[in-house]
Amino acid sequence: MGYKLFLLLEKFLMILPASWRKTFFTSIGAMGYYASSRYRKVVYQNLEYAFDGKMSEDEKKEIAKYSFKNLALNFLHLMELRHMSKEDLKKKVTIENIEALNKVHAEGRAVIYVTSHYCSWELGGASIGAFIEPLAAVYKKLKNQTYQEWLLEARGAFGNTSLEKTNVVKPLIKLIKQGKACGLLIDANTRKRDGLEVTFMGKPIRQTPTAAYLARKYNAAIIPVTMRTDDEENYTLMIFDEIIVPKTDDEKADILQATQLQADWLTHIITREPKFWFWLHRRWKNEAPEVYQD
Repeated sequence: MGYKLFLLLEKFLMILPASWRKTFFTSIGAMGYYASSRYRKVVYQNLEYAFDGKMSEDEKKEIAKYSFKNLALNFLHLMELRHMSKEDLKKKVTIENIEALNKVHAEGRAVIYVTSHYCSWELGGASIGAFIEPLAAVYKKLKNQTYQEWLLEARGAFGNTSLEKTNVVKPLIKLIKQGKACGLLIDANTRKRDGLEVTFMGKPIRQTPTAAYLARKYNAAIIPVTMRTDDEENYTLMIFDEIIVPKTDDEKADILQATQLQADWLTHIITREPKFWFWLHRRWKNEAPEVYQD
């Protein structure tokens, strides 16, 4: 019954003008900021740790508010993607540095897109599928299977597919051998046994080495991508140059180096515009649990 009511709400919202929908979701984000002291605190703890206590209280407050707003906007984009045409999406998204991908495609190599929970990650994935090539995005299984079905349907609106992260390496290898693209988030919490220790935002952390391993072994290209916006109406899909994976006699060192380069890329974009990153999750909870103590 709850899901049916949700779909009715979606239908109603999609009848409204886009500006009204945005107002509705940004209001939800604002309410989330004031209602959720727990996650508001997580944002402050993350910012205090990542920026070594050098960020002012006003800056932290502004970023905390935007973190809730941006999450709500991503949910809005998911809803809109379920009803959007490719022409509608093209009006919202500009692609930057497509030359980096053209070069890889001309070489006949598969692309591993690495990205993060930054700005509109939902529009980013959809834009790749709509205007560049379909990709298989790795996701973490949700507890709510009904919502997961809704979520994956939205993400597949423009030809993308989804792969649950459990035992995902073999399916990814198969795709890469076929020359097909995949997408990996590199900013999720990673257990010690599943990640390599790298430096992110100047702090040690565990990060998945999957992209580096696959790129080195199967001659695929690691291409970082992210979104940004100035007005929350028009978005730029930012494609970065390939992260080259060394191929020496020391495989472990090569993979570690390429994984660190991905962390460096993410550090760079977050440091430049920190408000867009997903500060609501406890990224350092495994390596520095004291950050989140009361």
